[in-house]
Amino acid sequence: MPDNKIVSIVDDEVKTAQLFHNALCTIKGINVFEFTDPVKALQHLKLNKKDYAVMISDLRMPVINGVQLLKTVKDLNPLARTILMTAYDIDDNLIQEYTKKEIINSFLKKPIELNQLLSEVNKQIYCIKYINNR
Repeated sequence: MPDNKIVSIVDDEVKTAQLFHNALCTIKGINVFEFTDPVKALQHLKLNKKDYAVMISDLRMPVINGVQLLKTVKDLNPLARTILMTAYDIDDNLIQEYTKKEIINSFLKKPIELNQLLSEVNKQIYCIKYINNR
């Protein structure tokens, strides 16, 4: 995977987006973007779709929910990895369905420890490297 691939965090809670952005900036070889507006995240994705490695999205947001956003990521760049997160209880069958359809690659339940976030993003980046080297 070439350096400076994009990892973005999309959460309508400003503090969460900033905290996760700052943590993700410790990973070498990626450009990290944070969005509190899923529409702006979608615009950024459309302009930079080939450079996207990972998008992390909250489930419940105004206008576009996280699943819709991550489905669009996969439609525009099937190799990009997606992580859905939420503080709300969500049906495990629904998560399994979205995973089976490859809309989401991983799920994180809030509150999320920063080391858990970093570990998951590194795992997804590793998956991209593995797929690209086959």
